[in-house]
Amino acid sequence: MVAAMKAKEAVRLASLRAIKAAIMLAKTAEGATGEVTDQDIEKIIRKLVKQRKESAQQYTDAGRPELAENELAEAGFMEVYLPKQLSEAEVEAELVKIIAEVGASQPSDMGKVMGTATKRLAGLAEGRLISTLVKKLLSR
Repeated sequence: MVAAMKAKEAVRLASLRAIKAAIMLAKTAEGATGEVTDQDIEKIIRKLVKQRKESAQQYTDAGRPELAENELAEAGFMEVYLPKQLSEAEVEAELVKIIAEVGASQPSDMGKVMGTATKRLAGLAEGRLISTLVKKLLSR
């Protein structure tokens, strides 16, 4: 945060402050232990990135590209702190393995596949992408 302040990078500073605020909120939330694990922080940052992207989409739909640009810039700074996402081809290859393990062969087996896939690919791919690819693979 200090480096962002010294460099007068307002968007980066806003991103870091949002992350810090969300972590502090998680630590002091009702029922919280005061400890936040790395996995919790990763989930928090993912949630913040998703919020920024959804806001950017809404701003774009409303004809406010300058506001959408700011939201996307913040999301970009936040994504630096997340592990690299798998490509669509890598996710599809992993899903083929999971489908074979579970023994799924028809679209009605989607629940079994999704349960295993979301656990194994947590943090490596978005749920929407996983769901879309599972539907595609099971409908073949």
